[in-house]
Amino acid sequence: MRDTEETPAATLRLLHWYDRHARVLPWRVGPGDRAAGVRPDPYRVWLSEIMLQQTTVAAVRDYFRRFTERWPEVAALAAAEDAEVMAEWAGLGYYARARNLLKGARAVVADHGGRFPDSRDGLLTLPGVGPYTAAAVAAIAFDEPATVVDGNVERVVARLFRIETPLPAAKSELTRAAASLTPAVRPGDHAQAMMDLGATICTPRNPACGLCPLIHGCAARAAGDQATLPRKAPKVAKPVRDGVLWIACRADGALLLETRPDSGMLGGMLGWPGTDWDRSGGPSDPPLTALWRDAGPELRHTFTHFHLRLRVLVADVPADAVPLRGAFVAQAAFRPSALPTLMRKGWNVAAAAIRHPNDTARLA
Repeated sequence: MRDTEETPAATLRLLHWYDRHARVLPWRVGPGDRAAGVRPDPYRVWLSEIMLQQTTVAAVRDYFRRFTERWPEVAALAAAEDAEVMAEWAGLGYYARARNLLKGARAVVADHGGRFPDSRDGLLTLPGVGPYTAAAVAAIAFDEPATVVDGNVERVVARLFRIETPLPAAKSELTRAAASLTPAVRPGDHAQAMMDLGATICTPRNPACGLCPLIHGCAARAAGDQATLPRKAPKVAKPVRDGVLWIACRADGALLLETRPDSGMLGGMLGWPGTDWDRSGGPSDPPLTALWRDAGPELRHTFTHFHLRLRVLVADVPADAVPLRGAFVAQAAFRPSALPTLMRKGWNVAAAAIRHPNDTARLA
């Protein structure tokens, strides 16, 4: 690690740029406040990093505000009901993150007295915390000079050092290059500056090199091929899976829903009974005997590793119908917003096709 005199000139230029141009984010303590002695809350840093995994800042802002208003500290989140947290997470995707969020909060309370470990190695012991998240929280919340490498940082480093090895094979090479820039002083600000630079200046397409504080040391800019980096290995075509969703409406307006198993796709989330499209080994038979009919056009949805095509079948069933799986939820208690995106899509297809009760359309 370096002292102040050994901090690379590129890092000093980047920090000077960050002091003037840092993004204002709801989970961030800006450089001015940090200079005045305000310390980041490890809980808010950790929560934001979990939410931001494979998701954009724009998508996370409102979720973060709602979570921190409802559960303002880690002990409050640790004490929350699983179903409440999963419902609040609905629509943010990658639902294993929500399950790990609860496990992590409970581990902090049970094993660490409600205080987050203050080192990268200590943070790695928490459920759901991998090398990137541990480094980010250690650097931003605790000023450990850990090297933080997300997609934005990979892009900046690939161009700055003109690393032509395709991703994902280049990850270790990119991490070493990023480590050469990581300072012993202000490591958290440096990490956030690298992220901001990649998000606002060194963008995937049409990077604004004329505004970049690192332009004069950028090897890719000098070679004129900055827009082609980082290189990526060719994508493998995603397979297509098919399945069925069954949406039953009882004569009193109640709807048949089930909580999915904790493991597997959409684990722990509320949803419509369906076939085993996620290959979890679950049941593939209808949840009750009924006159099922197609609700409308085929539903299509894409996950990270496959495309999904689903038939949505609906049925109007008597008030005394007894399901083989799941449970009927009263119309007044049904909130489409509590469903994950895929299941909300299913409801959007089914709502107009359900005949009972007369006012189901208002729920769509």
